[in-house]
Amino acid sequence: MSCQQFIANLDQLNDGQDFAKDLLKTLYNSIKNEKLEWAIDENELRKSLSELVDDKFGTGTKKVTRILDGGNPFLDVPQALSATTYKHGVLTRKTHADIDGKRTPRGRRGWKKFYAVLKGTILYLQKDEYRPDKALSEGDLKNAIRVHHALATRASDYSKKSNVLKLKTADWRVFLFQAPSKEEMLSWILRINLVAAIFSAPAFPAAVSSMKKFCRPLLPSCTTRLCQEEQLRSHENKLRQVTAELAEHRCHPVERGLKSKEAEEYRLKEHYLMFEKSRYETYIHLLAVKIKVGSDDLERIEARLATLEGDDPALRKTHSSPALSLGHGPVTGSKATKDASTSDT
Repeated sequence: MSCQQFIANLDQLNDGQDFAKDLLKTLYNSIKNEKLEWAIDENELRKSLSELVDDKFGTGTKKVTRILDGGNPFLDVPQALSATTYKHGVLTRKTHADIDGKRTPRGRRGWKKFYAVLKGTILYLQKDEYRPDKALSEGDLKNAIRVHHALATRASDYSKKSNVLKLKTADWRVFLFQAPSKEEMLSWILRINLVAAIFSAPAFPAAVSSMKKFCRPLLPSCTTRLCQEEQLRSHENKLRQVTAELAEHRCHPVERGLKSKEAEEYRLKEHYLMFEKSRYETYIHLLAVKIKVGSDDLERIEARLATLEGDDPALRKTHSSPALSLGHGPVTGSKATKDASTSDT
């Protein structure tokens, strides 16, 4: 990442204002010259941040507005009461892979039934039926999944249950969801992917390291500032870039069957580029159809996709999605509904 890119990534993050450029240049050069070291281990850090949140809202309070997300203490999941609800209904979830595609331990891989609500760019998983005026519990928030830069596909390599979709998130977690019917499964896949295509902000450049280690680019959880036409062009540019990178990467293959660290890094980068190519192809296809329809009516968009692709709209198999063996209720109206509450917490 160049100094200019570092500065651009922090635009308007100082309470809506920009940080002083001289300060950011000094910080950039300091990090570049001497890498940052963790002062305490990750578990201790997560515990201290959790206590900080508890102290902020007072001891014994039952109201939760933000929680720390999964394995990353710096990603909080907001309870966005004013966000648009794009879909809700019953889904049964199985956690297949944790952050970075690490296989979920066997004791945490069981199927659990939730009432799912796709609200903004977050998929909330609630134990009780969805009500727009009801605040989410702490447990519901802990189960929430961000869908920015995510990709949902049919889990065609999972045969134990029917109507199962696979969701791979920005941090490479993998979830399986069983829907009550094929139609519901297709609708969830379409709407998750369309929300991700419309609202996912452009990726930051990948980290630069002197080590020969592959690093995925940073995927911001904030909403894009681009209009939909600009967002489509951004996705098209990214697809061209990823396609070129994949072709260049394959021009320098490692020896087949080699099990060195270098070979593992090569395979990891190839898998990442293939997945990104499929993700951007899906985003471009859905966003182009949405713009052509000229409406926010999700049922009209689904109907248009059905006429273009038969009864499986936007479900081209993502060949780069990891195989499972590798470890890696209907909408109430025709339009996306706005919750009555308008305040964020």
